[in-house]
Amino acid sequence: MKRPVVVKALGGVAALVLAAGCAPGGASSESAEERPRTPPSASASASGTAAAPPAAGRVTVAGTLTEGLESPWGLAELPGGDLLVSSRDERTVTRIDGRTGAKTPLGEVPGVVPAGEGGLLGLAVRDGWVYAYLTASSDNRIVRMRYGGGAGDRLGPPEPVLTGIPKGFTHNGGRIAFGPDGMLYAGTGETGDTGLAQDRESLGGKILRMTPEGKPAPGNPFPGSPVYSYGHRNVQGIAWDADGRLWAAEFGQNTWDELNLVEAGRNYGWPEAEGRAGKEGFTDPVAQWPTSEASPSGIAYARGAIWMAGLRGERLWRIPLSGAERSGEPEAFLEDAYGRLRTVLATGGDRLWLVTSETDTRGTPGPGDDRILRLRAE
Repeated sequence: MKRPVVVKALGGVAALVLAAGCAPGGASSESAEERPRTPPSASASASGTAAAPPAAGRVTVAGTLTEGLESPWGLAELPGGDLLVSSRDERTVTRIDGRTGAKTPLGEVPGVVPAGEGGLLGLAVRDGWVYAYLTASSDNRIVRMRYGGGAGDRLGPPEPVLTGIPKGFTHNGGRIAFGPDGMLYAGTGETGDTGLAQDRESLGGKILRMTPEGKPAPGNPFPGSPVYSYGHRNVQGIAWDADGRLWAAEFGQNTWDELNLVEAGRNYGWPEAEGRAGKEGFTDPVAQWPTSEASPSGIAYARGAIWMAGLRGERLWRIPLSGAERSGEPEAFLEDAYGRLRTVLATGGDRLWLVTSETDTRGTPGPGDDRILRLRAE
């Protein structure tokens, strides 16, 4: 497996937002594989306050922070710059020294039942708590565990934050993150039961927004519900741009993977629409890709662009933004260089962490897999 250091763009995406979508059908590309404020909203100015980035970008692989990880999935940064990484199948959380890459096991999370695409998934950190999205025996759920933050500290017992998210062998979603409004967001999947995505009473196939304690967040579009948006197939990437707009990446079925600008109460179309459909009542994606080129998992915002990790596509996508719109064609980096890519995390300025996913049973692990890479983005 090649290990380049400086990588140039590999060209524009084959199909963007103006390409026509198709009706769903057949097997999944990745399943054959994957303080109260107004909520962030794209109804803010379309131009935003951040200057548009250059149309062409660049990624430099600055080095490998650590390697030898088993089925890594979630990644969160601690105060001070160290990282926490979850193992989907091993059910463990490990602390990674942000300078040396030294690994300190923090323990196994009780109640995790790995199977298929389920297990110990996304992580988030806030106010001495480590939040985790996990697959239990009866559902997917979000829990939180006390953590002192010292290298020798262990995770406390898990406390439920939100339970009752549908689980399946596939399409479990799993990404969680705190937004600029202080609320906790979660991307969920429809577990292969496509009807759940359009059912606003179900937590499957949604983006959820809640308080740190798990209550429906103030200002949510559906009173008494944590549902923020619906009509999603399998959301594994969420991030906010410099102006607080929420972006989400999700797996398509046979035709189009999507990057969406997410607004409260909007319907993103699944299963009636896959990719851009132009149908009344549905919100079309800002960009879309053939499923063979993406199968997107984690995303991050840095240097005026969304950076999107691809599993089946085995590449890192850069999507430059100008406010609420795409300002240039997506560019692909690192294609076939590090295998499947699961999670990308921005830590300020031009710095990104990138987690590979070759040991998730669908990759071809090589020596050192899986690893966390240091990137510099332009």
